[in-house]
Amino acid sequence: MATWAESYNEYRDWLTGQGIIFSFTGYLSEDMLTTLGNALKKSMALSETNANVAKRVFSVFVEQVQNIIRYSSDRIAGTEPPTEMSGGMVTVGVDDDRFFVVCGNVVDAARAEPLRERLTHLARLDKDQLKAYYREKLREPPEEESQGASIGLIEIARRSSEPISFDIVWLDPEHNQAFFCIKAFI
Repeated sequence: MATWAESYNEYRDWLTGQGIIFSFTGYLSEDMLTTLGNALKKSMALSETNANVAKRVFSVFVEQVQNIIRYSSDRIAGTEPPTEMSGGMVTVGVDDDRFFVVCGNVVDAARAEPLRERLTHLARLDKDQLKAYYREKLREPPEEESQGASIGLIEIARRSSEPISFDIVWLDPEHNQAFFCIKAFI
């Protein structure tokens, strides 16, 4: 039977074997986004990542973490001082000399199917169509339930080197919540 230290070392080895260079799981806030983002920037600078690639990776990372912060249904809140944090995970790695950013979080069932439809639509668009769709969305008011400008997923798709991959896993038999996961290659 492995000790807990051996188990964590095996987990660390597994992450390294998957090409993971950065990973966070837990509750996130805007302050943490800034801190984690700075750590990612420094890591990429130290590894001498091409500046344009690093900028695109960082941009996708920020968009994905903001999606967790704004839309995760796994939340904790406090009153002194008023605070709210959103649960999720974000991972950055390298596969065949390409970076990838994966994020995942719990969403309410009402959000799952619209997310699937939006991402399926985005995956069908080429770079020129994404650019035109982005400009179109900028002229429109934000969607009713949006906590941003309704363009975050489009931004991720525009900065990705291939269509965004995604999956939704239902967490309970009644389908009240799902784990939503998105992966973008840069």
